[in-house]
Amino acid sequence: MASQTKGWKLRYWIILGYCVPIVLTALSSLFVFSCVQTVREKSVELQHSSEINQKVHDLETDVQARSRATRGYLLQKATASLEVYREAKKHLAETLNALHDLIQDPPQQKNLQQLTPLLQDLEELDQELFTLVDQGKTTQAVERWKMMNERERMGAISTVLETMVAREAEIVHAGEVAGQQALDQLLIAIVLTTILSIGIAIGLGTWIIRKIVQQINQSASVVASSTNEIAVSVEQQERTANQQAVSVSETTTTMDELGASARQSAEQAEAAAAGARQALAIADSGNQAVGRSIDGMAALKQKVGAIAEQILRLSEQTSQIGNISGLVSDLANQTNMLALNAAVEAVRAGEHGKGFAVVAGEIRKLADQSKKSAEKINLLVADIQTAINSTVMVTDEGTKTVEEGVKIAQQTAESFSGVTDAVNNVVLNSQQISLNVKQQAIAIQQVVDAMNALNVAAQETANGMGQVRIGTQQLNETASNLKAIV
Repeated sequence: MASQTKGWKLRYWIILGYCVPIVLTALSSLFVFSCVQTVREKSVELQHSSEINQKVHDLETDVQARSRATRGYLLQKATASLEVYREAKKHLAETLNALHDLIQDPPQQKNLQQLTPLLQDLEELDQELFTLVDQGKTTQAVERWKMMNERERMGAISTVLETMVAREAEIVHAGEVAGQQALDQLLIAIVLTTILSIGIAIGLGTWIIRKIVQQINQSASVVASSTNEIAVSVEQQERTANQQAVSVSETTTTMDELGASARQSAEQAEAAAAGARQALAIADSGNQAVGRSIDGMAALKQKVGAIAEQILRLSEQTSQIGNISGLVSDLANQTNMLALNAAVEAVRAGEHGKGFAVVAGEIRKLADQSKKSAEKINLLVADIQTAINSTVMVTDEGTKTVEEGVKIAQQTAESFSGVTDAVNNVVLNSQQISLNVKQQAIAIQQVVDAMNALNVAAQETANGMGQVRIGTQQLNETASNLKAIV
């Protein structure tokens, strides 16, 4: 046991010191619970026996009531006696059934078996007597009652009932004795378990304290020797940390200067990138202007084409007007000829053709006017045709001029595109240079931050080493004090 518990930790000893009293308390509680259960069972048995006694007394009362009702019915045939008998008979049957359910004791069950036929015989006799009285044979009924000696039957029933009461009294007495014994055992168990728990707890606690003190003494000795070794190592680490702090401080200064140079380079690269972006914006604006010029030329070309188409349509319509004017002129000549023929026919007709001659003269006038108008229209159509031809020539020249302008604008756009690509490459290169310089500046700043952190860490390490040295000294003193106290 000693070898097994030698390597135990302190918490295991403390747990052991708590577990033993708890186990003893649990065992005593189980024993007390068993005793309490015994007392409870005996109490239930006593209550059960009391109920059986009450039922036996009720049974005896019902038997006597039934016997009195029978005698009263023999002396005087009264309905009240018959009702009393029936009520007593009913209550007796219920009580007897209840006793059959309640009684578990074998001797009592045997007594109940003896009682049942006696009650049945008495009931049969009572029924026979009631029948004789109902038939008007009261004298024969009285003689039958005397001859059957009902008093002896009642005595036998009373004897069995008294036996049952006596048996229940024995059961009650035995239960009371057992209950008292259980209570005595409960009291003894409580006292013994209390004394035993206190004794074992004191003894075990003393033994555990001795073991704990022994372990603490050993641990204090080990701590004291270890703190001396730690103190020497801490002094060496403190000197090394101070040297590292000086080196890190010098490196930090150098990295600060390099970071400032990198930031200046980054600013210059950013300025170059900004100028390149401005040139790219100007080139984009020129390219957009050329694009708009090309779009305008294309729109102008479309409009000039549309004008040419409209002029061609106008020329065709003018030709149609000339044709119509020729038809009108021919129609006027034919009308004039018809009017002349009509005048000749009117002259031939004499007086009857004068009105017709007047109409023919008016038609000739209209035909002459139509011919003159057609001639004027032909002259106008010829002038318009000449103007249209001139306009067609001008629009052709305009179309050619627009096409040449479009070609020139496209060449200009191609030139701007080359400039834009070149400037864009410059911008990309400038941005890449700026980005690289910024990344270098960020990296240098990160190195500076890391060196600052290392510097702070080195200083904190040096301070921590000093605190560890002080703590080690205090721990050594505490171990010595603990060893002295224990």
